[in-house]
Amino acid sequence: MKHCLLTMVIIFGGACTNEELQRMVEQPKNLPYTGNEFFEDARAMRTPPPGTVPREGHPSNRALEPRRADGNYVDRIPIPVTSAILRAGKKRFEITCAACHGLLGDGNSIVARKMSLRAPPDLHHMRDRSDGYFFEVITQGYGVMPSYATLIPSPEERWAVVAYLRALQLSQHARLQEAPPDVQAKLLREYR
Repeated sequence: MKHCLLTMVIIFGGACTNEELQRMVEQPKNLPYTGNEFFEDARAMRTPPPGTVPREGHPSNRALEPRRADGNYVDRIPIPVTSAILRAGKKRFEITCAACHGLLGDGNSIVARKMSLRAPPDLHHMRDRSDGYFFEVITQGYGVMPSYATLIPSPEERWAVVAYLRALQLSQHARLQEAPPDVQAKLLREYR
């Protein structure tokens, strides 16, 4: 086997001339933001043709991005929050987030109790953060939390998780007076 490999290296290595090897080492290319006289506008960087899909992933929908054009986070979820969105967000939260953040988002879970470096935060203490902030943390990670963009690949799903998190935060900090009268009466009967 060694002799066969050595023979192939000698045969194919001998087939390349010094000039061919040099061309492989010094490949001409255009660096970003440099000029190129071949093109009429003398720019080396070319605008991709319409409909081009980036190799890094799917093209993004600017309306679903967590930041505005000025760089600040969006305040509100950019999709309509429906009961279907909340159910989808609940399902994804319980699968992906609850292991560390707990089913209530309070940071109380078995995994959190076993984390020696840093326990996951209580998400209820972050109610003042914008919706875009939570979306970006899910997408890019934060501190010891990794990115969950591969596990929650669509922006709509990530926004659904944010919507469910907001529902959790509301449910854990709602005042009795904010509930409908029939729910208030039921709660008063049960907890007296």
